[in-house]
Amino acid sequence: MKSSGCFLLLSLLACLSPASAQTPSPVQPLPAFSAHPVSLENGRSLVLNLPGDLDLSLAAQGMKCPRFMAWSPDHRLFIAGLYNRGDTRNGRIYVLEDFNPSTGTFGKITTYLDHLHNPNSVAFYTDPSGQNWIYVSQTDHLGRYHYEDGSERPSGKEQVLAAFPAYGLGYKYGGWHLTRTLCMGGNGKLYVSVGSSCNVCEEKKDETRACILEMDPDGKNQRIFASGLRNAVGMKWVQGRLMATNMGADHLGDDDPDDSFYAVEDGQNYGWPYAYVSHGANRPDPKFGMDKAAAAVRAMPACYSSFPAHSAPLGLEYFGPEVNVPGLKDFFLVGLHGSSKKSLRRGYRFVRLRRDFPPEDFITGFMKDGKVLGRPCDVLQAGPDAFFFTDDLDGALYYVHLKRRGS
Repeated sequence: MKSSGCFLLLSLLACLSPASAQTPSPVQPLPAFSAHPVSLENGRSLVLNLPGDLDLSLAAQGMKCPRFMAWSPDHRLFIAGLYNRGDTRNGRIYVLEDFNPSTGTFGKITTYLDHLHNPNSVAFYTDPSGQNWIYVSQTDHLGRYHYEDGSERPSGKEQVLAAFPAYGLGYKYGGWHLTRTLCMGGNGKLYVSVGSSCNVCEEKKDETRACILEMDPDGKNQRIFASGLRNAVGMKWVQGRLMATNMGADHLGDDDPDDSFYAVEDGQNYGWPYAYVSHGANRPDPKFGMDKAAAAVRAMPACYSSFPAHSAPLGLEYFGPEVNVPGLKDFFLVGLHGSSKKSLRRGYRFVRLRRDFPPEDFITGFMKDGKVLGRPCDVLQAGPDAFFFTDDLDGALYYVHLKRRGS
């Protein structure tokens, strides 16, 4: 393994150590944004704007709809590729290695798995015997494989741990949420989000819809951890809590409901389809009767933060007090994938936020003059002064870092 890869992982582990109970650092205003012209291999060009103390590079290109990322035990970067936003079995898992921090690029991209049913994320786990596992979430099931350091294919056959519902309205009509996101918890449990089968309905066929599931790493003791989450695509375990983004329904117009961000609590119901969030507050949706709606509002936990309707929040990352990027200390960075109704111009950016500070633009330029040029997805730390993010429209991975002296 190249030393640069080791540096990335060691730096990452330092950043992810539990933060102390100290008061979060004061909010530092972002410096003036600087423009970064980008020319892609697919012929598309765009100008990304980010705080002036940061620089970025195209770390990798040519992937098919790259989504969520994870570091492997041997310090390689794994990315799930959906192939496209339809319902296909052409998805892939990519492994990226030989990172050059001077150029901000990976030297090698390998297809680790292919012919997958809409893979959205991967996760890794080392069991008590020392065996490493790679977990892959597909629309219809969760599986895992033995993982060997440096391998270009899985070791052994897939172990199927759980089956998921794979039915509903056609995806293009706002239903049948086909992604399943994985998250390994610091408590040794595995979490999987399963979206609703529809835009807004009472799920009577399968109780695991619109939920986050919890299970042991071997798939045993599966249970519903939280419910009433229409489509919690982004998840990450942060300082002993499961943080998740959630997409609101589409039947209440252009300005309601908010898309939301939660510190998800065990056993709680987050309201869908009977209630929703509007301007940060819980509101009743009378579609299925006011009695159900009122009860849902009373039971709903407050959201950690929220976004304008139809922003479509996806991946998230937390940057602790050890981070060297001033504008990100004690902040979350969240990717807003963007509204399918382009005229709203909602989303298509990365924003920073924390509980006492509303979402603020951090990277923009993915939409210009009503034309979509990129769609932000996931974000992942790459040391105390850098991070990666994926753009699933352009098949690109970006590397963002503090500017070097003299640049």
